[in-house]
Amino acid sequence: MDLKGIDRSVRIQDNISLYANGAWMKRAEIPAERSSTGVAEYLYDLNQQRVRDIIEHADAATPEGRKVADLYRSFMDEAAIAKRGLSALRPQLDQIAGLTSAQQAVAYMAGLQTQPVDTPFRFYVGQDPKNSSVYLAGMNQSGLGMERDYYLSKSADFAKVRKAYQRYLGQLLTLAGEKHAEPRAKAVYALEDKLARIQWSNVENRDIQKTYNKVAVADLPKTLPGYDWPRLLAGAQLSAATHVNLDQPSYLAKLPGLLAHTPPAVLRDYLTLRTLDVYSPYLDQPWVAAHFDFYGKALDGRAADRPRWKKAVSLVNDGLGEAVGKLYVAKYFTPEAKRQADELVHNLLKAYDQSIDTLDWMEPATKQEAHAKLSKYMLKIGYPDKWRDYSALEIKADDLTGNVARISAFNYLRDAKRLGQPVDRSEWGMTPQTVNAYYNAANNEIVFPAAILQSPYFDPRFDLAVNYGSIGATIGHEISHGFDDQGHQFDGDGNMRNWWTPADEKHFKEVTARLVKQYSAFEPVKGHHVNGELTLGENIADNAGLEIAYKAYKIALGGKDAPVIDGLTGDQRFFIAFAQSWRSKSRDAATVQQLVSDPHTPDIWRPIGTVSNLDPFYQAFGVKPGDKMYLPPEQRFHLWW
Repeated sequence: MDLKGIDRSVRIQDNISLYANGAWMKRAEIPAERSSTGVAEYLYDLNQQRVRDIIEHADAATPEGRKVADLYRSFMDEAAIAKRGLSALRPQLDQIAGLTSAQQAVAYMAGLQTQPVDTPFRFYVGQDPKNSSVYLAGMNQSGLGMERDYYLSKSADFAKVRKAYQRYLGQLLTLAGEKHAEPRAKAVYALEDKLARIQWSNVENRDIQKTYNKVAVADLPKTLPGYDWPRLLAGAQLSAATHVNLDQPSYLAKLPGLLAHTPPAVLRDYLTLRTLDVYSPYLDQPWVAAHFDFYGKALDGRAADRPRWKKAVSLVNDGLGEAVGKLYVAKYFTPEAKRQADELVHNLLKAYDQSIDTLDWMEPATKQEAHAKLSKYMLKIGYPDKWRDYSALEIKADDLTGNVARISAFNYLRDAKRLGQPVDRSEWGMTPQTVNAYYNAANNEIVFPAAILQSPYFDPRFDLAVNYGSIGATIGHEISHGFDDQGHQFDGDGNMRNWWTPADEKHFKEVTARLVKQYSAFEPVKGHHVNGELTLGENIADNAGLEIAYKAYKIALGGKDAPVIDGLTGDQRFFIAFAQSWRSKSRDAATVQQLVSDPHTPDIWRPIGTVSNLDPFYQAFGVKPGDKMYLPPEQRFHLWW
C-alpha cells in the first residue's frame, strides 16, 4: 500500500478514490506520449523494458529467436523503411485502382480478410455460442476509421474530431501522390457516415441473443440475397464453412444496396484509404506523423508519439507473443507467485460457492446450476502449458509492411483452418507478458497472465488485506463475468443456455437495472456520462468481484483478527488497496473516447461505484447519511451478498 499517495485532506466517506490516490494525483504527470498514467501503465512500461531486454538478447541461433530479432529489426530500421516508401503497398493499391464495380470491390474485400485492413464486413472463426465444442464462421460489421458515435453524436467535441479525421484522410491521399485529395476524402467520409448510420451500437452488440443468427451456407442466398456467397466465402478462405453466424443481420442486409449505390471511384478511394490508414504506422516518417496527429493528438489528446523502440516491442508482442512469453516467464515469474495466486483463486471460488448457498433470492434449481457452473471453471494461471508454433510464419528483417501482412494472414488462416476441427481449450487468448486478465464464456475459463501477478497488484510478501483487496478483487471480477448480464446466459460447458428460473431471471434484471442507473449518473468529463448499459457487464463484475474478494479475505484469515498496520485495520487496508489498484489519471480526450467505446467504467470511478454498494465499507469507515459515498441500503447493489 502506498501511504504517501493518500490525500488526508479528503474524507474517504466522500470520495474513496481521491482519498486513496489524491496525493499521488497531485504529483503525477501524464507523460507526453501517453493518454493516461497509473498502476496499469507503470506495469505496462516495466514489461516493455523487460521485453525489450528479452528481444535484444534473443538467441539468433534458434528459429524463434531469429524471428523475434528480425521482426524488431524490421521496425527499427528507419532507413530501409524510407527507402522502400510505398513500393511494398503498390501491388494492393494497383489492384484497388483496377476495380470498376461494387461487385468487384466486394470480392476484393473478401480477399482482404486475411489482412489487417478494415472493410465494411469482417469474417471470423470462433466457438459456436450454442455448441462450444465446435468452431463456427461468423460475419460482422466493420470498416469505420472511428468509433460509430463519433460520426453520429452532435457533441461539439465529436464535431472537432470529425473535422480532424477528414483532414487526416485528405493528408493520406496527398502523401500517396493523389490529386483532388480534399473532395475525395469528403466523399469517403460520407460513405463511412452512411455505414455508421446503419451499424449497430455498442450496446446493441452486447445483446448475445440478438447477435446469434446462425445460418446454413446453403440458406445464405435466401437470408441475405445481396451477396455472391460462393465467391465471398472462397475469397475469405472459408469454403469449408457449413454455417455462418450473422452478427448484425439488419446491417448486413442493407450493406449490398449501400455499396451498389456508391460510385466505384468512391469505393476505390475508400479501400485505398483503409489500406493507407492501417499501414501508415509502418511507413516512413511523414506517414507516421500523419497517423499520430489524428489518432494520438485529436483522439487521445497526447502531446508526443511513443518512442520507436516501444512501438517495435508492441509489434513483437503482438506478432510473436508466445515466443517472447516463454522467455518472459522463465525470467520473471516465480513458482511461489504461482502457488500463492493458485491459493487466492481457490479461496475466491470457495467464497463464491458458499455465497450461492446463502442467497435467499435464488431458487434451488438455479443454485444447483450455478454450483455446477462454478465447479467447471477452468483455471489458467501464469502461462500456457503448450506454446504456439510459429514455424509457418515468415519474418524478414527488411520487410516491415510484409511482416505485418504475414502476421495478420498467419493468425486469420490459423483460425480459418479450425473449421471442422475439435476445439482446443488449452489455448490462451493473452500472452504471459500482458498486464490483464479475462473470462472466456465459451470455455468457462478464467485466465491470469504472469504479468498481472506482480507488485503493486500482488506480492507474496503483502499482507492478506492488500493482496485480497487488489489482485483478489481482480480475480473475483473475472470469476463474476461468468454470472454477469452476458455470462449468466452460458452454462458450465460454455454453451448459451437459459438455466435460470423465470423468477430468478426477473430478480437479476431488476437488481442490475439499479446498477445501470447508478453508473449512468457518473460524469467523468463535463457533458460526457458513463453509459450504464454499455458498462453493465464490467460493473456487475466489479461489484460482485469485490463482494466475493471480501468474503475470501475472511476465509483466508481463518477466524483470526487481521493485524492493525500503519494505524489501519484489515478491512480499511482491504478497501484502500482496492482503490489504489485502480489508480489512474487520464487526458479528457482519451476518457471521452473510452466512454463511447469501452465497456469499462473509467478507472478512477470504479472504486467509487463499487464500495458504495458494499456494507462492510460503511462499517470500516463509519459512512453515514450525508456523506457523499453514502447510498441508502435499499439502493445498494447486492448480487452475491
